[in-house]
Amino acid sequence: MMEITLRLEEEKDYRIVENLTREAFWNNHVPGCDEHLLIHNLRKSNEFIKELDFVAIHEDKIVGNIVYVKSKVKKEEVENSVITFGPVSVLPDYQNKGIGSKLINHTVKLAKETGYNGIIIYGDPVYYKRFGFIESKNFNITNKEKKFPVALLVLELYPGALNGIEGIFDEGKVYEVDKNEAEEFDKLFPKKEKGYSKTQDRFNELVDKYV
Repeated sequence: MMEITLRLEEEKDYRIVENLTREAFWNNHVPGCDEHLLIHNLRKSNEFIKELDFVAIHEDKIVGNIVYVKSKVKKEEVENSVITFGPVSVLPDYQNKGIGSKLINHTVKLAKETGYNGIIIYGDPVYYKRFGFIESKNFNITNKEKKFPVALLVLELYPGALNGIEGIFDEGKVYEVDKNEAEEFDKLFPKKEKGYSKTQDRFNELVDKYV
């Protein structure tokens, strides 16, 4: 079994992790990707949770990463704090070896111990339900269009933690990526060809699907 250790990300890791993230997501959801700019910007935001920013290491090589930010559920004038993670990145050659699961399980445990109440993400339910995530409709939590996407998933970190918390999930402007900024940022990395992959079909299917 592959030996993987986890530690907090350090500043010296930043560009390595950005390149790792680019490799992990390239042509995955769309032709090319912008997740490497996203993680670059997330670290600079006030919502970034540094104590949950972990890298996975195999034989002194960083092969995976997970990051978290503070987010909100809003109903009229009431705002309740939750957290969200993403991107979760694993180098292609190391995918399907349990590294993503290790990063998620470790940080979910830490989030519980820290006292956070719940995690809300956009993700593939087939993958994330194994960690206990369920559709947001169970909590009456919607997206900004007040709909229930199948990809909007919630994990309550202790029983009853999200009682009375309902409304619109707002992951914050930090997750909005400017396409022009993304193109300029990508020029700092080795050139890669944008193209189609079958995983894009699954992504598009989830984007347009509601409970």
